[in-house]
Amino acid sequence: MKQSYNVALILAGGIGERMHAVVPKQFMEIDGEMVLLHTLKAFQKHPLIHEIYLVCMPEWEHFVRTEAKKGGIEKLCGVIPAGESSFVSATNGIDYLGKTIKEPDAIVLVHDGVRPLITQDIISRNIAVCLTHGNAITALQSHEAYLVTPDGYAADGFRPREGLMRAQTPHTFPLSTLTRMIKLAEEQDIKESQSVFTLAGELGIMPLHIAQGDLRNFKITEQSDILIYRALKALEE
Repeated sequence: MKQSYNVALILAGGIGERMHAVVPKQFMEIDGEMVLLHTLKAFQKHPLIHEIYLVCMPEWEHFVRTEAKKGGIEKLCGVIPAGESSFVSATNGIDYLGKTIKEPDAIVLVHDGVRPLITQDIISRNIAVCLTHGNAITALQSHEAYLVTPDGYAADGFRPREGLMRAQTPHTFPLSTLTRMIKLAEEQDIKESQSVFTLAGELGIMPLHIAQGDLRNFKITEQSDILIYRALKALEE
């Protein structure tokens, strides 16, 4: 497999409304460590990651840089202002990388800052699948069928579990593909999409290739997720 220049783009611009916490969930300190720092450490540790960039709200930049320095995150090369939505934050980050990264064939792993238990294997698989197939979307096979509920209260259909996969992050693409995607989105007046991979789908950038995920790579969203995070983090140590 050919060598590549690999960059992590960590999205940490959320305000954590569903957590109902004093600070956004990515900046919460759990068992003596900021959640986001644990995420950054995973990419710092991986030998194939060359640079890390972080998207966050400007008022948190100094705090993040201070904590990253204390935590030994030497690969952190830039902090990018977040936008009013995750979509805008992602496009801000991609636009910044397009103007900053000098490696024309750089591979970018776009990852949620609130998925702190990403494994080294997931990072490796994303890079390998992207190099082989042109993109990589971290996902897990679904073990349940899904109800279709237009209003969130009553279902009028279902999707069998066969053929369904549950997406996680990273979503991994060559930087050239990502910059083309945000240009196409602007031309088509797409102002919102749930994620980088859903934007790729809307733009017809298919097929999207699967990098096997891991149940540990879950997104901290609700208060109950903190208990799961604590338990799994303890097993790491």
